[in-house]
Amino acid sequence: MTSDEAPTPPGASTAPRPLGSTRTGEVPAGAAGAAQPGSRATARTTSRDVARLAGVSQAAVSLVLGDKWHGRVSPGKAEAVRDAARTLGYRPNLAARSLRMGRTRTALLVVPALTTEFFARVYTGAARVAAEHGFGVVLYPSPEGIGPARDPFDSAAATLDGVIASSMAADALTTLRDAGLPLVMLDSDPGDPRATATVNLDIADGVRQLTTHLVALGHRRLTHLAAEVGSWTFEVRSRALTDALHDVPGAQLRREPAALDIDAGLRAAHAALTGPGPRPTALLCDDDIIAAGACKAVRRLGLRIPEDVSVTGFDDLALAVAVEPELTTVRLPAEEFGEAGMRALMAVLDGHPAPAPALPVELVARGSTAPPADAPGNAARPGGG
Repeated sequence: MTSDEAPTPPGASTAPRPLGSTRTGEVPAGAAGAAQPGSRATARTTSRDVARLAGVSQAAVSLVLGDKWHGRVSPGKAEAVRDAARTLGYRPNLAARSLRMGRTRTALLVVPALTTEFFARVYTGAARVAAEHGFGVVLYPSPEGIGPARDPFDSAAATLDGVIASSMAADALTTLRDAGLPLVMLDSDPGDPRATATVNLDIADGVRQLTTHLVALGHRRLTHLAAEVGSWTFEVRSRALTDALHDVPGAQLRREPAALDIDAGLRAAHAALTGPGPRPTALLCDDDIIAAGACKAVRRLGLRIPEDVSVTGFDDLALAVAVEPELTTVRLPAEEFGEAGMRALMAVLDGHPAPAPALPVELVARGSTAPPADAPGNAARPGGG
């Protein structure tokens, strides 16, 4: 007997079962739509049938189909099991297995909001890995973006196996913390005591790449349009920018706070470009949405991008190539981020150490950055003065 089949009750007959009957933990091949084309099912396929066709034990079948075979079953035998399962149309009954293992095979993904495609792509990656392990994913955006959210379930501990959450939606976890569920935090402080595991993007390196790019072009007067969000990821961006400019001779860094929307980016950029003192030659924005607002502000002031002011974003959303000129930004691998988060959760649920990667990010230089103009009036405020 394996974990994919229920034991025969005491006194029950072990004689061949009539057509239409099935054991707990087995799915009829015909119901799965995997019977051989043109054939008529005469029996219900079991893991014993798969083991016989593959030439392995039932335990090996359970390990392979439960994706726990690595280091315990050879790759050749694992492939033989998968081939046999496909040929016979066998699939373990995940509902019955969940009851035996005490799992719901459901993970919750908590994100701040679905206002951009970034978190939609995170979900896509997480759901892909979850499906490989026979798990489903419930996507729960915090209704107010980054504020607290009610528990979406009557009892999270009874309906979920684990939670993956963005640091930007950390406040939404308040009602879930008492459930004692494994928690994988994305883009979060590795020392956060709430997290069972953390998975991060190398945000600091992305900021360094952007800063190096601008400094190499000759920029020394920079203004950071900083996201007005109390989140670890934006704190990292601010510190990394300060550190990157620390040893650059003549570098001047100012900051203007901005909410995560286009209008806020426009207002912050306008303030930066019209404030007292020399005008910045570059605006570094904490994300592409703020940068889009900054581009509007530059044009409304009668300035040109990049001749008068360079503008950079962060994320590489579709918006980055919708503006003109296209936006220099940092590409974040959103789907891979979601995949890594789900793999970490699967590792925790299997009792293994969870990987804690910092996924690499990539500078994408486009038309919104160029060397600062040499004209004497470049440092003047719009309209003179």
